Amino acid sequence: MEKYKKASKHIAVMAFPFGTHAAPLLSIIRRLSEAFPAAMFSFLCTERSNSSTFPKGHQKHDSIKPFNVWDGLPEGYTYCLKRNPHEPVDYFLQAVPQNFKDAVDELVAETGRPIDCLITDAFYYFGADIADELKVPWVALWTASPRALFSHAETEFFRRHVGINDPVDKPLDFLQGFASIRVADLPDGVVRGNFDASVPVLLNKMGLTLPRAAAVAANSYEDLDNAVVNMLKSRYKRFLNVGPSNLISASPIDDRHGCLDWLERHEPASVVYISFGSVITPPPHEIGALTQVLEESNFPFLWSFRGDVEKQLPPGFPKRTSSKGKIVPWAPQQKILEHPSVGVFVSHGGWNSILESISGGVPMVFRPFFGDQKLNTRTVETIWGFGLGLEGGTLTKEATTNALNFILSTEEGKKMRQKVGVQKELAYKAVQPNGSSIENFKTLVGVVTCHHYLP
Repeated sequence: MEKYKKASKHIAVMAFPFGTHAAPLLSIIRRLSEAFPAAMFSFLCTERSNSSTFPKGHQKHDSIKPFNVWDGLPEGYTYCLKRNPHEPVDYFLQAVPQNFKDAVDELVAETGRPIDCLITDAFYYFGADIADELKVPWVALWTASPRALFSHAETEFFRRHVGINDPVDKPLDFLQGFASIRVADLPDGVVRGNFDASVPVLLNKMGLTLPRAAAVAANSYEDLDNAVVNMLKSRYKRFLNVGPSNLISASPIDDRHGCLDWLERHEPASVVYISFGSVITPPPHEIGALTQVLEESNFPFLWSFRGDVEKQLPPGFPKRTSSKGKIVPWAPQQKILEHPSVGVFVSHGGWNSILESISGGVPMVFRPFFGDQKLNTRTVETIWGFGLGLEGGTLTKEATTNALNFILSTEEGKKMRQKVGVQKELAYKAVQPNGSSIENFKTLVGVVTCHHYLP
């Protein structure tokens, strides 16, 4: 613990261990550690999450140390496919905030250093109280879109304007920038669904508490959703877009399956790239519809498939399509989307995937599942204009065929590519020296180092 004794500041970081939360948070923490090398960062999360977030070799960021917190699971609990995937989340949320408070006490005792600043995933509304007890600034990091944050921050406002019996296709035209968004597009738990479920309760409390943060930082950039960003700036002491992180923090290229070489053999803007993220796989009948479309069309495709190819894809499909398709268990997504041969990205609509698609200048087709994905889909389609939601919201043969043909084979599809190209330029501009995200990050560093702390 010698490094802690020599460090000028000790900054505690509390990460959310589910979905794709911990990795984007760590990306920003790495940037902070590079900007403020005299500090030590203690990264608190569950053992299961830390083991994947900090793979072998993480010592090169030796000013960031992972520490485990209790995951809330009963003794002997095992993960398996038959279990409800939400079960570990519910157990964990029953354990917070006490598990983090206990971890902080142990951390201070072990390192001999008190905490100077608390950084948390924005989900952790209780960060405000812990920071007050420690008498340090609280910084919240939001890893999804600013529009999704606004939806949760203004849950009470939406509930006042949307009745229980209002139709799901009712437009939210009572709010600037939301006229083309419908009731059905809002995340579950805002105006529909089980308000008492653990995650909606967590997010509602977050929305009420975030104004207490010294700063709220987001993985986005100023020009992407300007009207919503300005509304958030009016609600928080500091709302700081500091992304896209994927353009700032370069990761080693892992192309173990030869995806980039395969792309070299195809025409510009011709390949369908498919990935539904690391958390979910579409149901079997939708997988069947998608494979039928891919097999019957002339479009070459690259599919990052996280499931079991032998069990989940139709028998013989990989072999029958091997002349035009490539199926891999892992793909360097950012580099793939930057490749000129990729013409469209079929995605679940997660925020990280959208930012990577913008960075590559690639239009999108969406099959959203949960969380902010429906809102992201509708926003990209109707407001930003460089993607399509599937007709009916699911992967059917007709809807998927129509969407791919529209983007890859029509003039309107070319216009979508031009629109995402404009956003690509704005994203790169934001992360250039003196760009808006770089200037915002300097402000964030000032808050974290307590130079700009507003109590």
